[in-house]
Amino acid sequence: MSRTHHIHCCFVTLLLTCVVSLYSYSQEMTVKQDFRGVWIQAVNGQLEGPASETQSKLICWLDSLQKAYINNIFFQVRVECDALYKSPYEPWSRFLTGEQGKAPDKDWDPLQFMIEECHKRSMELHAWINPYRACTAKTKELAENHIINLKPENCFKYGNLTLLNPALQENRDYICMIAADIVTRYDVDGIHIDDYFYPYPENGLKIPDKEDFKRNPRGFSNIDDWRRDNVNLFVEQFYKTLKEIKPYLKIGVSPFGVYRNASAAYPHGSKTNALENYSDLYADVLLWARNGWTDYLVPQLYWNVGHPRADYQELVEWWASVMDTIRNCNLYIGEDVERTLIGKQTRIKYDLKRTMNRYYNNSIKGTVLWMVPLVVSDSAGYRTTLKEVYWKTPAAQPCYWNMPHERPLAPKVHVIRKNGIDYLKWSVEKTGNDYCKPYWFGVIVNGNLETVTNKTEMPLPYDLSTQKGRRKAGLAVVSIGRNCEMSSIVEVTK
Repeated sequence: MSRTHHIHCCFVTLLLTCVVSLYSYSQEMTVKQDFRGVWIQAVNGQLEGPASETQSKLICWLDSLQKAYINNIFFQVRVECDALYKSPYEPWSRFLTGEQGKAPDKDWDPLQFMIEECHKRSMELHAWINPYRACTAKTKELAENHIINLKPENCFKYGNLTLLNPALQENRDYICMIAADIVTRYDVDGIHIDDYFYPYPENGLKIPDKEDFKRNPRGFSNIDDWRRDNVNLFVEQFYKTLKEIKPYLKIGVSPFGVYRNASAAYPHGSKTNALENYSDLYADVLLWARNGWTDYLVPQLYWNVGHPRADYQELVEWWASVMDTIRNCNLYIGEDVERTLIGKQTRIKYDLKRTMNRYYNNSIKGTVLWMVPLVVSDSAGYRTTLKEVYWKTPAAQPCYWNMPHERPLAPKVHVIRKNGIDYLKWSVEKTGNDYCKPYWFGVIVNGNLETVTNKTEMPLPYDLSTQKGRRKAGLAVVSIGRNCEMSSIVEVTK
C-alpha cells in the first residue's frame, strides 16, 4: 500500500469512527499530554504604553487563553539586543516605551510579571529571544549601552538590519551570557529561539563576511558550510550552557517551515519550492535535533493546504515523518491563525495533524499559535473550535527525551468536607532534585484530566455523600515534576 493511500485510509477512519472512552475503576487512568502554545510578541506596538494598561491587556489575554486550555506562553523578551526585563547588560526595549533605554513606569519587569501570571494559571513561560538581530530599520536611536555602540566591530549591516556576526566566538559567548543571566535570575520554564539566524536573503545582497571566512576558515573550503557551522557552534554552546544551569529547562527553536526542498542533490527534502533553512538561513535544524542540541522544534508552517510552493499538507507530513525517526526532540507545529482563517482551514489542518499522528507514532506533540490577538478575540470562532472540538480538556506538558527522567513522589490524597462541600486534598514531600520535585498536580475527575494546578486542594463537582456522586467521581491525583515526568496516579476511594 502506498503511503498516500494509507494516510487517506487513516483520515477516512478518523472521520467515520467515534471513539468514546468511559472511565471505570478497572481501567488504567492516563493523563493527556499535549503542548498548546502561543507566541506573544513585543513588536507591532502590542506592549507599548503605560505599564498598568499593558498589564491589564496581558492578564485579559492569559485568562482567555487559559479557558481554551492553552498551557504554554512564548513571551518575547529580546527583540534586537534589548530587554523586556531588568537586564544588567542590555538596554530596555523601545517596544515597551517607544524609546530604547527608557525603563517602563512603576518599576515594572514584564518578564517577572508574565512568569508569575502564567504560573498562577498553570502555564509554562518560555522566554523568547532573537540571538543575532541587533537593530531593525525602524529603530532610529540606540541606547549608550547597546552592543552596536559598545562593540561595532562585532556587527555587520545587511540591508536595513544590523546583526551580530555569527562568525565570531565573542558573539556566541555574549549571547550565551545574556541567556544564562535570564535563566539564572528568572524562574522561566524554557528558552525559545525564533527563525532569524543568518539574515533572510534580500534583493541579491551579499553577506559581508568573506574576510572573516578568509581569516578563519576552520578547515572549510565552502563558505556556505562554514556559515552553517558558525550557527551549529552557537546552538550547541547555547544548549549546553543553559542545561548546566537548569537541567529541566526546555530549550527550543521555531525555524522557518521548509528545511530543504527535494532536489537531485537532496532527494529527502519536502516537495516544495521555497526558501530553505539549510541553504538560505544556514540553519541545519535537523542536525541540531539529531545531536540533542534542542529539546523541541516548532517549524513555522504558515501556509495553507494547496499552496503552490509550500503546501501545508506536504510539509506537515514531511515534518511528522522525519521527526518520527528523531525521537530525542519533540515536534510542535507552528500555525498562522490569520492565514488559516482566510483559507477556512482550521478543521482541515487539525484533522490532518491527527491523521499524521495515527500514521507516524504521535510524532506531533503539540501546536503553537501566531498571532495571539486573533486567538483571544475568537476570530471566526477559532478559539471556540479548539476548545469544543480539539482541546476539550486540559493537558499536561509532554515529556522530553533529553530531560532527566526521575519521577516525582506520588501524592497522598484524601477527601475532606467543608461547609457542605467535598474537597479533594493532597500533599507530598518535595524531596529530591529541583527537576523532579512535584511542581504541578494533575487532578482527574470522572476519568478525565480536570485541571493542572500548583494548589493542593480543589472543590469537587459531585456530592460524594450520595451513591450516585461516588459512582460518578472517578477521582485521582498525579504529581508532575518540572522535567514533565509524572508520578504514579493515585486513585481516591471512599
